[in-house]
Amino acid sequence: MTYSTIKSNIIKKMASLGIKNHRLTPVVVAMSTALLSNATMAHAGVEFANQDWQVACDNTMTCRLAGYQAENNSELPVSVLLVRRAGANASVEGKVKLGGAKESSSKALMQLGDRHRISLFINDRNYGETKTFSTTAGNAELTETQVNALLDALTKSSKIELVLRNSRWQLSDKGASAVMLKADEVQGRVGTASAFIDRDGTSKPNSNVIAPKAAPKLSFVMPNPKAVSNDNKKFGMRSSQLAAIMKGTIKDADSDCPNLSDKSPWRINRLNGSQLLVQHECWRGAYNVGTGVWVMNDSKPYNPTLVTTSATGYDDGKITSVQRGRGIGDCLAKSDWIWTGKSFAKSYESTTGLCRLIEAGGAWELPTYVTEVRAVQ
Repeated sequence: MTYSTIKSNIIKKMASLGIKNHRLTPVVVAMSTALLSNATMAHAGVEFANQDWQVACDNTMTCRLAGYQAENNSELPVSVLLVRRAGANASVEGKVKLGGAKESSSKALMQLGDRHRISLFINDRNYGETKTFSTTAGNAELTETQVNALLDALTKSSKIELVLRNSRWQLSDKGASAVMLKADEVQGRVGTASAFIDRDGTSKPNSNVIAPKAAPKLSFVMPNPKAVSNDNKKFGMRSSQLAAIMKGTIKDADSDCPNLSDKSPWRINRLNGSQLLVQHECWRGAYNVGTGVWVMNDSKPYNPTLVTTSATGYDDGKITSVQRGRGIGDCLAKSDWIWTGKSFAKSYESTTGLCRLIEAGGAWELPTYVTEVRAVQ
């Protein structure tokens, strides 16, 4: 079982109980991740959180570390993203994003343009200004000097502030060391010179560091809804029949799709001359909903195959799932599947980070699974 499956099951169970805060706490995240072996996590992606920091490593072995203000500090939300790709000589890139509704927040920063930039202070020492704020991305890049100073500060107790004019956003260092160590473990850097943690007294050469993995290649095929079935007949099946055959595709239908047999409508889209996409609502919570999606033949043997019970949209060969971590939508979990001509394949999976009021829709894209998609004409 992958981490994303564990997380999805927890979210759905909380939704079915009507619990309004679906944010997985660092404890739950840590416990879920601990269930996976290192080998499994290396291939499926890793997500781990500790206090005010988290790390997400995707299947190419790129790790993204995100830190935030302390959880009890909601007036001046801030987040820093550190990205380190796999490989012995990989550098670390850093970005900062300011949140909040005050005039000194990122909204005001967008209007200021080049006139003012964010400064990084560590233990009251000024490490200079960031690069120009990007209005498109909504963040500013840290300089190499700032990144190096920040990495050093995060391994110990430090006062870290992002300063713009008269406002100071304080970045927490709590949990950073644990998250940095997890990134070192995933990328095979523990005990090497390129590790975040314990760089002094290293003994292993950087040649031991895991090399980047190629993203899987997928071919996207546009469905043909006008295709004629083999027997030239329209598909017709009662709702009760559909529910009965779909139930057999779900390991725990009562938990994963409790609404399977209710009166909500079934939606059917033709994919090609012999296959159909079938949808039915599976579950509904306070602010999330999950739709079951299946691929099946339009005649016997139907052979239905479940894609997901947590879909939120379908459009021209692409299934999407976007689930909120809590009602205000400042943190999301996302997954995509694409049609390859015979089946749907997962093409993307990510989280937007912890629920810390940075901005609507979450602070960052932190993928745990990526692919290279090529459209087939």
